[in-house]
Amino acid sequence: MPDRGGGPTGPRIRVGRPSRRARSLLMTLGVLAVLGMAFTMFAGFWTDWLWYRSVDYSSVFTTTLWTKIGLFFVFGLLMAAGVGVNVWLAHRLRPPLSAMSIEQQSLDRYRMSIAPYKKWLLLGVTALVGLIAGASAATQWRTWLMWVNGVPFHQTDPQFHLDVSFYAFDLPWYRFLLGFGFAATILSLIAAALTHYLYGGLRITSPGARASAAATGHLSVLLGVFVALKAVAYWLDRYGLAVKSSDFKATNNWTGLRYVDANAYLPAKTILFCIAAICAVLFFATLWRRTWQLPVIGFGLMVLSAILIGGVYPAIVQKFQVQPNEQSKEAPYIEKNIEATRKAYGIDGVSPVDYTGKGTVKDAKQQRTDADSAASYRVNDPNVVSPTFQQLEQERKYYQFPKTLDVDRYKGQDTVIGLRELNLAGVEKRNWINDHFTYTHGFGAVSAKGTQTDPDSPGAPLFTESGLPAGGTLGDYQQRIYYGEKTRQYSIVGGPQKELDYEQDDGTQKTTSYRGKGGVSLSNPINRAAYAVSLSEPQILYSGAIGSGSKILYNRTPKERVEAVAPWLTIDGDAYPAVVNGKIQWVVDAYTTSNGYPYASRTTLGDTTADSLNEGDNQRAVVAQQNQVNYIRNSVKATVDAYDGTVKLYTWDDKDPVLKTWKKAFPGTVEPKSAIPQQLKDHLRYPQDMFKVQRELLSLYHVTDSDQFYNASDAWQVPNDPTKKDNSAVPPYYLSMKMPGQTSQNFSLTTTFTPSGRPNLRAFMAVDADATSKDYGTIRLLRVTEDKVYGPEQVQNKLNSLSSVANFVRDMKGADSTVLYGNLLTVPLDKGFLYVEPIYAQGRNAEYPLLRKVAVSYGDRTGFADNLGDALTQAFGVDGAQPPSEPQKPGGDTTQPPANSTVKEALADAEKAFEEGQAAMKKGDLHAYADAQDKLEAALQRAEKAQFEADKAAGNGKNADKAGDKSAGKDAGKGASAAAGQDGGGSSS
Repeated sequence: MPDRGGGPTGPRIRVGRPSRRARSLLMTLGVLAVLGMAFTMFAGFWTDWLWYRSVDYSSVFTTTLWTKIGLFFVFGLLMAAGVGVNVWLAHRLRPPLSAMSIEQQSLDRYRMSIAPYKKWLLLGVTALVGLIAGASAATQWRTWLMWVNGVPFHQTDPQFHLDVSFYAFDLPWYRFLLGFGFAATILSLIAAALTHYLYGGLRITSPGARASAAATGHLSVLLGVFVALKAVAYWLDRYGLAVKSSDFKATNNWTGLRYVDANAYLPAKTILFCIAAICAVLFFATLWRRTWQLPVIGFGLMVLSAILIGGVYPAIVQKFQVQPNEQSKEAPYIEKNIEATRKAYGIDGVSPVDYTGKGTVKDAKQQRTDADSAASYRVNDPNVVSPTFQQLEQERKYYQFPKTLDVDRYKGQDTVIGLRELNLAGVEKRNWINDHFTYTHGFGAVSAKGTQTDPDSPGAPLFTESGLPAGGTLGDYQQRIYYGEKTRQYSIVGGPQKELDYEQDDGTQKTTSYRGKGGVSLSNPINRAAYAVSLSEPQILYSGAIGSGSKILYNRTPKERVEAVAPWLTIDGDAYPAVVNGKIQWVVDAYTTSNGYPYASRTTLGDTTADSLNEGDNQRAVVAQQNQVNYIRNSVKATVDAYDGTVKLYTWDDKDPVLKTWKKAFPGTVEPKSAIPQQLKDHLRYPQDMFKVQRELLSLYHVTDSDQFYNASDAWQVPNDPTKKDNSAVPPYYLSMKMPGQTSQNFSLTTTFTPSGRPNLRAFMAVDADATSKDYGTIRLLRVTEDKVYGPEQVQNKLNSLSSVANFVRDMKGADSTVLYGNLLTVPLDKGFLYVEPIYAQGRNAEYPLLRKVAVSYGDRTGFADNLGDALTQAFGVDGAQPPSEPQKPGGDTTQPPANSTVKEALADAEKAFEEGQAAMKKGDLHAYADAQDKLEAALQRAEKAQFEADKAAGNGKNADKAGDKSAGKDAGKGASAAAGQDGGGSSS
């Protein structure tokens, strides 16, 4: 029987070639796939070019593009040529005859199989390594531009006496070249060795010499180049010691030479350089000697020397010379590090001034008067009142305010301000037209006085700009907000599809059509196709809602736009709005940074700038080009127009050499400082992230004595935010205030320090933040000399332990409300510190918090009242006001019998108010409850005053004053503390 299983005797299946039609179809699909990929790449390039041209920064695009292309081709070709030439040379130097051995017979099969494709294989290998090397080199465009455009710092390092620009601009480029040289040499060496082996120049198991003379000479030269590069690396490592990071004592980011570096590593690097240079010569000499004996011996000696001289010897010096007397040995290097670090971070002019910090009430009336003028106490906390803005001024569900509002100055007053930005999540009917054509922008700014609340709506902010459309003290301005912190979706505007401006009170919709100069035109079908591909939205290509005049808006957040037009800048985490010359302008602070300032210790921007307000909030995070830096300057102030997206870069620090370097690289992109409009300058301020970096450094580098720095005997720390529970750093606060010695208030940015590991207050720091001030940027640092001055967390705990605070918290809990603590402001006053904290309540059914109390602490005195004035009066004991820190009178019924009709009437009013409050509490009506509490307190005060006058008239004042038991008072204080629940952080619900 025949085998039908398809085996050797079964039928054969013949596979024919595809038909011509099938081949044509496959070829067409292949061509279309290639064209599709090409157009996708083109779309990304083309849309980028259109965007840069739309913002008038096309020179940034072309400069970076041509720099990347140049680096790609130069280094890609160098790498390809290096590897290709060495492969070609190895093939050219192959022996004419192969040894007859099993090894060579096996290799013959590979040689024969690749023989027809040798040229293509060579081109493929060289192209691959060239592409990889070119792509890697293109990422170094910043390094290249800094090197080729670098300007001098006119400052020298203390060890080698070279200009700082060598370390900041030159050394990074030299290191890149060195790394590229190592990569090219190693790849060439591997490729040449494989080629020599394949063609018999190198043998592993064959009889006779292991390498031909030609292979020996070729590989020896490559090894000589490698060792020569190692010699160059040793020489550059000498300078690298000046910017080397290490852990040392109080700081984990120490930079610069220490004793062991200067006296062991530095001479070791010099000796190793000489040994490597000699070893390289020995390798090159094999071209004539044709033996590897001497080079191998030299290379072995170099490796041994690297271990002994570069590793063992410095360890011996550290162990037996430095450690027994480390403080005196390291003192000169600590001094160099302190001096360089203070210069690099702009804190070299900061000198702590002694300040007792122990405030006592001596002249109550005068101190109470001084307290009024010491600062403009902000009772509207921008971190708490955003929900209040949202509820009272949102107007429509599709608007929103930022989680944290901004603080600015208008007409000399501290002002809390936020923009009513678009919130697509609030749109009831979501579709592509609504999301991208109809709902395109926010509308109007809303502002409130930082120091006052609305007398007609107790606890609510006193708005100075409000409504839709907005009106108030800001005057006439373009209120449409197409660019903002919350605006991340693209919008297509200006075409046949009308946009919703805002919905009027009568329910009718007011529409508009964008007429700003910002955006990219979609009238061109090529542009539409490019955006359809880049945004993965095919409707852009054929939608009838797009027509003549249509523009697409994207990259709409202020930080995103500034980063795009100036990719060499580090962007501050907090962009803030300002109404300037009839427009809303986003102000963005930007920094130039470096990681190559010799001897200056490094800091990690992401960690240093984190605090309780921006942890976990990417919107307020710094946008860093390099996260680890040891030089920073606020060299640029940028603005972004909220209507048309226009970006302006202004020079701020015109002495900064890093900025000068980038201005040479991108000429015309940064306008001079003189071009800043005066009305804009009125709103410029000292940036928060710069201040955070400087305060972090000053926690250690306020010390200028090397011995004190070494011992870390006066190390400070930024305290935790006492109003939060996550142990995050307290944020700096903008505040108009007077520092000791100043005669008037200045808009300032402030912070506090505590000793490392302790809660007591150790220092207070403030910087003049008003850009129009002649003292702008001046940092004043008060060092507290008393040991037992309360720090922020201790003050918060003390306030929580007050019986009045405990009762308030208990009452709010009883009303099913949440207590929120505002910013704990610290102000120097009469050798002490005055703490002011607004306290808010938010009912379960209420959607926003209202200011209910203000707590004040000065020395051992406290105040807790409905408003700031009364709280200050209580704290200083003016007009007989009793501070709430005193314990309650203990023991039974201490109520005196009514002395007259006034007392009776007041107590009746108090009873009525109490009943009204209980009824409101049951209903959950927070407003009515608060009003009842106000009436109750006023009635009790009237009754107390009338009773006091009656007792005084009857000669019973002394008895009234002596009433009370001390031990019971302590128990009352403990009870108050327990009632408050030690709720120092965040809120209690």
